[in-house]
Amino acid sequence: MSNNFPLMIESMVAVLLLLTILYCVRLNNSIKRLKGDETELKATIAELLTAAQTAERAIAGLKMTTHEAGQTLSERLRDAERFSTEISRQIEAGGGILNRLAQIAAVPTAPAGMRNSKPAVPDPKTIMAAAQAFADRARSRVKGLAA
Repeated sequence: MSNNFPLMIESMVAVLLLLTILYCVRLNNSIKRLKGDETELKATIAELLTAAQTAERAIAGLKMTTHEAGQTLSERLRDAERFSTEISRQIEAGGGILNRLAQIAAVPTAPAGMRNSKPAVPDPKTIMAAAQAFADRARSRVKGLAA
């Protein structure tokens, strides 16, 4: 058995060396795969960074557009309110003029001795002509303000 003992030890060492070599090969393959995954991960991270930068630029552009739209809307609302106030004022003035025109058209033109009789009915055509003249003047004033 003394001759077999060194052979058995050397055989076990050979088997252990073979197992170590197989384990090293397996470990090497795992390391290669991890390096490949690392490269893919770096590429993915680079793509994500690019996408994030693009999104940030897009958000900044949207913020600017929103701000400009808000300013434009504010200006238009102020203009609309100013025009609304002006139109209301002109409508009130037009109502007053229309009342005066109606009073003028309703004044009897009969001689002084006949004023006790019923007042003459105003001519609708006269009132219409006066109102049309007023409307034309109002339009020309509005055009003058808009220009």
